[in-house]
Amino acid sequence: MRLLPAVVVLLVAVPAWAEEASNCLTPEEKEQGFVCLFDGTSLDQWQGDTKGYVIENGVLVCKPGGNLYTKKEYSDFIFRFEFKLTPNANNGVGIRTPLGCDPAYCGMEIQILDDSGSQYTHLQPYQYHGSIYGVVPAKRGHLKPVGEWNSEEILCQGRHVRVTLNGVVIVDANLDEVQPMDHRDHPGLKRDKGYIGFLGHGTRVEFRKIRIKELN
Repeated sequence: MRLLPAVVVLLVAVPAWAEEASNCLTPEEKEQGFVCLFDGTSLDQWQGDTKGYVIENGVLVCKPGGNLYTKKEYSDFIFRFEFKLTPNANNGVGIRTPLGCDPAYCGMEIQILDDSGSQYTHLQPYQYHGSIYGVVPAKRGHLKPVGEWNSEEILCQGRHVRVTLNGVVIVDANLDEVQPMDHRDHPGLKRDKGYIGFLGHGTRVEFRKIRIKELN
């Protein structure tokens, strides 16, 4: 009787985080034209403080870092990401910002903050999570508890900025109709293009599923 050589099939287990990172976009987002800005393996699409942000199990971690910007500039867009806070975490999303300056003023900074943090009990309304820093206060009460993943969407189209946190619109602003609440100059409110960045302030924040759709 002729014996056929045995064929050994090795099944390599794929870590759950790797599969999750590869699923940055839903099928609907792919059809709508979203692209992934972070695939869980590299910072090829980013510049700035690439030392202060590290990749852990497919997640982008500010540990702690400074400012990490996209290599590409954006004008009108929908920017989506998920984030996880630690106690008293403080970060931000810079939009339409140039490089080499304070993005909260030369661009715009959408706050990322642990609103429940013991260090932040006496802030101004425009300093809490989701606010356009110094300019437009966000509705509070829609963050998940520290340690859980939140989802956020920032729409920037013309003079319209909208921030949606866990499915709830917390900022909906016409930039032509707002005035800085902190009584400082915010020339970035007039910009129509710039980089998107994560703006670290010395605390750990985790990010994943970072994607964007250009609207122009």
